[in-house]
Amino acid sequence: MRKIILLEHVSLDGFVGGPNGEMDWIHVDDAMFDAVGKLTDDADVALYGRVTYQMMDSYWPTAADQPGATKHDIEHSHWYNKATKVVFSRTMKQVTKNNTRIIHDNIEEEINELKSQAGKNMLMIGSPAAAQTLMQSNLIDEYWLHVNPVVLGHGIPLFKDIKEKINLTLIDVKNYNGGVVGFQYQAIKS
Repeated sequence: MRKIILLEHVSLDGFVGGPNGEMDWIHVDDAMFDAVGKLTDDADVALYGRVTYQMMDSYWPTAADQPGATKHDIEHSHWYNKATKVVFSRTMKQVTKNNTRIIHDNIEEEINELKSQAGKNMLMIGSPAAAQTLMQSNLIDEYWLHVNPVVLGHGIPLFKDIKEKINLTLIDVKNYNGGVVGFQYQAIKS
């Protein structure tokens, strides 16, 4: 069965964005890009909330074609263009791209159907509200959290309205430049 992997940058106090969604506090480096590249190599579906999808879709389709595109830009752009995009939204009515679909409701049923299909993993990058919805139904199989050395005090929380305890097992820890620590957790399913 396919896995859902959540990839998030998070502050030490659990926020994925500042009060207005600011992400200027996030540190990245080539080692982190390489680790994400391995995740995308093993995924053929990208899961997004509407806001993150619109942000990603405004950049990644043509990122590889831009002057000065980095190795990461080229690799991620190629993956993005090949991956099936699944967008969770109650407001988007349609998408004109062939490899993109919208899920309006029945999220748990729709996701379980996708998980049961043949294919690679499904990767959710960002999209905190959509991630919270999946967490509430215990649908996330792995959590890849890049904890940045900053305390924001307030902002967009990663964990919100979680009703049931989610047990996790630590799989790996990586140290990156700028003091970022990457944690890979596997969800323990009962």
